[in-house]
Amino acid sequence: MSKVILDVSMSLDGFIAGPNDGPDQSLGENGHLLVAWFFGDQSEADAAIARETGESTGAYVMGRRMYDIGEGPNGWGDGGPNGTVPVFVLCHEPRESFIKASGTPFTFVSDGIVSALDKAKAAAGDKDVLLMGANTAQQYLKAGLVDELLIHLVPVLLGGGLRVFDRLGPGYVQLEKPIVVDSTGVTHLRYRIPK
Repeated sequence: MSKVILDVSMSLDGFIAGPNDGPDQSLGENGHLLVAWFFGDQSEADAAIARETGESTGAYVMGRRMYDIGEGPNGWGDGGPNGTVPVFVLCHEPRESFIKASGTPFTFVSDGIVSALDKAKAAAGDKDVLLMGANTAQQYLKAGLVDELLIHLVPVLLGGGLRVFDRLGPGYVQLEKPIVVDSTGVTHLRYRIPK
């Protein structure tokens, strides 16, 4: 059954990007430390989680800012975040959809987060939909549309940058006890959100 998952690498002080992130520095200052577990020497546990996530992902939903940063010189180049997996971009103004040279389809959705999620779920079939970007994650969490959090907690304090759990508003989101996978330079935490 398809799930909506927020999948982020995060510093111990809660940042998913360092200060001054943008197209030239997609993860901000020292943000590369957050994804070293993925792009560097992986443990068997890290490789298994990366492989499982890649195989189970059928679509992505991201915000326009994340799209713009990904299109920068340090972004994903001629592809998308995961090969040819469809990407749905939340935006305010309608824009023509296109397919990159690699075969990754990008669809721009200007009629709200529910519409984008419906389109992503249809494209994903029985696979999962992954959310990308802090603002996008916040919108879906506030709306109660997220099924799981997959947090790759990196033992570093960035001291500033972009937080994913800011601006959630009043109230709380109840999480079940996590599944924990410890590794050399990261702790993987999977929380289910009971409905």
